[in-house]
Order: sequence, then structure tokens, then C-alpha cells
Amino acid sequence: MKRHPALIPVSREHHDSLILARLLQKDAPPYKGLPVEIDGKAAYALEFYKNKLIAHFIAEEKILPLVKGLNSEIDVLITEILEEHDRFHISFNSINTQDNLADHLDKLGKDLELHVRKEERQLFPLIQENCSEQVLNTIEMILSD
Repeated sequence: MKRHPALIPVSREHHDSLILARLLQKDAPPYKGLPVEIDGKAAYALEFYKNKLIAHFIAEEKILPLVKGLNSEIDVLITEILEEHDRFHISFNSINTQDNLADHLDKLGKDLELHVRKEERQLFPLIQENCSEQVLNTIEMILSD
């Protein structure tokens, strides 16, 4: 399904999040220009979280109330996504206190990949199918600020 223009900004940001997600996993291939050592990956992940991911979560959390109540499937996904955002805040903020950093980053990467896929493959199509054009226009205005 082609992405509605209202959702394109957050959808595009997911690309970088997926690269981070793969980078953090133990079986990750090397990515040109990105760290290959665990400590470098941890530092990159924290920087990405602080500079991009927090703002991304905030943007998503501004639009989710607009689609809450459209149907029960969307409502369940919203609850899951908000809980996952909370867990990501904890996971990223605890990177520097991990005894087994490689395992922590691997789990964080896998969880982040699943989270992005859930939004792209489940939530966004449901939003597009169930929202009026007026709601989608409101989403677009919020995300363009």
C-alpha cells in the first residue's frame, strides 16, 4: 500500500531507525561509515536516540490520539506502541550501565526492528484505511511543524 502523504515524514524516519536496529544486532553486517565495535555502536545508539529517536517518538505520540477509537485493532496497537516507547526510553538510557552490552544492544536492535515493522506494516495501513481525509490532513499539519 502506498503511504499517505500525511504519514511520509514518520515513515521516512523509520529507515534510519531500521539501520540502527540492524547495526545493534549481533549478526549485523558492517555499515559504511558506522561503528563496528560494541562501544562505538553503543555511543552511536545513544547519540541517535538523543538526536533523532526522542523527537520521533514525540511526533508519533502527538498523532496517535487522533486515531484512537477508530477501531479496536488500532487501539490495541497504540497501547502496545506507547508501552514500547517507554521501554525504549529505559533501554537506551541504560546502555552505559549494562554488564553485557552486546546482549543488551542485540535485544534493543531486535526490539526496535519489530517496533518499526509493526508501525509500518500494521498501524500505518490501518490509519490510512480508517481515517477520514480531514484527520489525515490534521496529522500532516502536526507532523510538518
